[in-house]
Amino acid sequence: MQEVQKPSKKPLIFYGILTLLILLLLNSTLFPAITQKKIISVDYTEFMQMTYDQNIGKVQIEGTEITFTDKAEENIYRTVLIDTDLDLVQRVYDNGGSLSRVDTNPGLLTSILVGWILPLLPFLLIGYFLNRKMKKMAGSSGGGMLFGAGGDSGARMYVPSSTGILFSDVAGEEEAKELLLEIVDFLHDPEKYRSIGAKLPKGALLVGPPGTGKTLLAKAVAGEANVPFFSIAGSEFVEMFVGRGAAKVRDLFRQANEKAPCIIFIDEIDTIGKKRDGQLGGNDEREQTLNQLLTEMDGFDASKGVVVLAATNRPDSLDPALLRPGRFDRRIPVELPDLQGRVDILMVHAAKIKTDGNIDFEAVARTAAGASGAELANIVNEAALRAVRNGRKAATQEDFQESVETVIAGYQKKSRVLSDEEKKTVAYHEVGHALVAASQTHSAPVQKITIIPRTSGALGYTLQVDDNDHFLMSKDELLNKIATFAGGRAAEQLVFNSVSTGASNDIEQATKIARSMVSQLGMSDEFGFVSFEETSNVYLGGDVRGTCSSVTQAKIDEKVMQIVNRQYEKALSILKQNEEKLHLIAKYLYEHETITGAEFMQLFNK
Repeated sequence: MQEVQKPSKKPLIFYGILTLLILLLLNSTLFPAITQKKIISVDYTEFMQMTYDQNIGKVQIEGTEITFTDKAEENIYRTVLIDTDLDLVQRVYDNGGSLSRVDTNPGLLTSILVGWILPLLPFLLIGYFLNRKMKKMAGSSGGGMLFGAGGDSGARMYVPSSTGILFSDVAGEEEAKELLLEIVDFLHDPEKYRSIGAKLPKGALLVGPPGTGKTLLAKAVAGEANVPFFSIAGSEFVEMFVGRGAAKVRDLFRQANEKAPCIIFIDEIDTIGKKRDGQLGGNDEREQTLNQLLTEMDGFDASKGVVVLAATNRPDSLDPALLRPGRFDRRIPVELPDLQGRVDILMVHAAKIKTDGNIDFEAVARTAAGASGAELANIVNEAALRAVRNGRKAATQEDFQESVETVIAGYQKKSRVLSDEEKKTVAYHEVGHALVAASQTHSAPVQKITIIPRTSGALGYTLQVDDNDHFLMSKDELLNKIATFAGGRAAEQLVFNSVSTGASNDIEQATKIARSMVSQLGMSDEFGFVSFEETSNVYLGGDVRGTCSSVTQAKIDEKVMQIVNRQYEKALSILKQNEEKLHLIAKYLYEHETITGAEFMQLFNK
């Protein structure tokens, strides 16, 4: 580990000498002209007139100049001496004047203030900021106060009274709260655990998709335990200078030990906690920072009540040494909320806005299947904004339903006007999806069909909503989904005997499902119970990497095409059997642009 050196004092001495020289130069040139009293130049005639009027005070004759004051000595005048005026001195005495020195310089206090103190202030400020800058660059770990937390770690410290977040403010993550509740209880009453010999877990790792509330849970733990909360992002440890990140880690744990019991929260810990590959030319600064973090977590005494919480959505990229017991003892999954969790989250956020009191949050939650806590909060806010746009003082059920569609597909793009032919094509396309879905078992009911373009680029969409969350899907259900995706293109071919570009996303989704069935889920008769792909970064959409030969990959591609084409033929067959209904519903959709699920089923059963 590179030793962090203290900043050198030589630059400070240099800046001090330079400042003193500049001050001496200014005092000898510029400041005398600025601070000297104002002198009024007059001609000799006016001087004589003021003398006869007995309105002169002190008179100083020096060389060829006369400097004098008025009787009250408020103003100073200067004129040129006339050599032929021999009675000048007697005339001054006769009219009440006196020959004495006229002081044109300011007082001592004014001279010190203007000549030294005021000019020195800018240099003092410049020196102060230069000193701070040099300390920061040198990596001093005992420096000034940053973000109200002290030291140079860059961590923001929230005192218990300022967080204001409790477990009651976090909904939809009951299992995670239960796992964290034990840590809160230990911080409240550590003696209860010490009496039996139990130790407080040193660290807990919160893992889950973005927007599920990992940071919010960490703040809630600090709020419930009523202890200080240090928060820092992993990226803040990454520095250009080698050793600087490690110094920040040391300083962070030093502050935490001083404030114990407390909680340290490191967000996006994968920034510094990635696996060490040992290759030459790697990121030495990141590895030194990670090594220092490992050392500090081994070194601090858990009995003091210092708990390290960390969050990441890439747990598979973390170094194994960081995940072992004794460092991060617990791994707490913070998953996407289920149906009841979505209802609870919507109710928590809806309590912060005005609603009409008749909101069916369960219906909204079913429509927003797969949404994270952050997305649900955005849905509630969109509902409030829509209510304001429409001149209402409270959000309604319609506002909530439309806000879900806004988050899913974007805002309605009313400026985009489709031609009659395009509008008719989109109507048949969307009804094709809905008819195939309604004609199959194990398909989600159709909730809404619309041909109003959206800002996401969709010219229309069919919204299907399951009654409950499904965590397992059978092979038949997956095949039905592929057929439903194929229904739009099949309707275009059946009615217009041609196809359009509107099915691009349908083709992508159908192919993705078919490929996962063959290469990952073991649902192919030809390949059986074998996986040919590995998935990483499951919380960030999943990166798929093939693990088979090129020969096997060709066979997989052929099998995927067979599955998709077979389901396309199935969708085409369903639409041929219901062609009359297809024309009837498409005509109704063309005229009304949007139909509800109830209206669709009424026309379907007609």
